Amino acid sequence: MNAWIELALRWTHVFAGIMWVGATFFFTWLDGRFVEMEEKPAKDGEKPEKNVWMVHSGGFYLVEKQKRPTMMPGVLHWFKWEAGITWLSGILLFGLMYYHGSKLIEFEDAPISKGAAIGLSIGMILGAWLIYDLLWQFCKIELLGGAICYALVVAAAWVGCHYFSGRGAYLQLGTMMGTIMAANVWMRILPAQRRMVAALKAGQEPNLAEGARAKNRSKHNTFIVIPVVFIMISNHYPGTYGSPHNWLILSGLVLVGWAAAKIIRKA
Repeated sequence: MNAWIELALRWTHVFAGIMWVGATFFFTWLDGRFVEMEEKPAKDGEKPEKNVWMVHSGGFYLVEKQKRPTMMPGVLHWFKWEAGITWLSGILLFGLMYYHGSKLIEFEDAPISKGAAIGLSIGMILGAWLIYDLLWQFCKIELLGGAICYALVVAAAWVGCHYFSGRGAYLQLGTMMGTIMAANVWMRILPAQRRMVAALKAGQEPNLAEGARAKNRSKHNTFIVIPVVFIMISNHYPGTYGSPHNWLILSGLVLVGWAAAKIIRKA
């Protein structure tokens, strides 16, 4: 029975994750094109471009970005359930396989008991969001915040690889990062968007600073997601989590993922 539950959760997690990652990078790419147009000086006698033209599936699409819409559409499309379903299926799968299935610690010579490991795991997941959220509420220097976050990633990788099984440590860090991503969507991005929509419906000026903060959290998600995707498939690479230097490899892979995201965001 557990095998069928695991299969259902895994497929749900993978498909919801594909939809979430796809939507995230599409809107990141789309926003990047608008930023390019805003920064590009208009030629003499020509009006600056304001729309992005796209072609896909035999159709042409004209997209306009409005920070202050003059009218509200009849149907406003939200992108939220992809994140919620990805996280929920992922956390249930992690609990089934690593808490209930006893894969979180090594079968022999584990440094801590199963109960202590589960407690440490839950504490690290909750702590990751709280520390990250608090940091970016006060840190205004992107490079400094990124450096602090990476130092915390390295520390989490060391703690996980020291107390958990190698595979469990990798999935632990993935769960922490995935939780941060989902919490960004549901606790920081969506509430800000709802307040901006409510202001527009009331005929008031939306708080663009709040929108900018939400956009910044969405930007963070595009950096976090690439290491998370690798961690999701890391069971295919036992030379990483099974290495004596697994925490160093994991830390390096996170940094490589962030560098890849930096390149992709500019593509």
